[in-house]
Amino acid sequence: MSKKDKPRDLRLRMKLKPKRIFQMRVAGLAFRDGHVLVHRAIHEPFWTFPGGRAEFGEASDLTLKREMHEELNAEVSVGRLLWVVENFFHYEKRDWHELGFYYLMHVPESFPFHPQDIVHRVHDTHDLEFKWVPATVASLRALDIPPYFIAEEIETLPETPRHVVWDDKDLDGKT
Repeated sequence: MSKKDKPRDLRLRMKLKPKRIFQMRVAGLAFRDGHVLVHRAIHEPFWTFPGGRAEFGEASDLTLKREMHEELNAEVSVGRLLWVVENFFHYEKRDWHELGFYYLMHVPESFPFHPQDIVHRVHDTHDLEFKWVPATVASLRALDIPPYFIAEEIETLPETPRHVVWDDKDLDGKT
């Protein structure tokens, strides 16, 4: 496939020199039977909430629907916005500034549910795996899920959207 035949990458991400990146990420928190769905790229030591980068001209709720269709092969419904997060962190030897939108979302009942087991795998940009974990402060603290403030609020989600400026610090140092 020639370079001109490849689909254009419209995801919002700016690479700045030296070694700085800005991106807009949208993620969803799906709950079932007291558990929340998480995923990770298998090469990473930490887990995150499912989602991905927005594309230019794409509304954040549509980003989440598109990403979940691509990664879960499922049509999700997007609920209320929980947090808008300006997150700063160091990862893969780069400094990141991430603008994140975190929504409640509902995955279809047909999506597998097995507490603590990997319930889905997919190859996207990286190999991803998904699992359900208890939606408790202790469980999310132990699992290592940035942005880390969400672990502290998982049991009492905000009723209205909350703006958070957060620094996850050095994610490269996590093992």
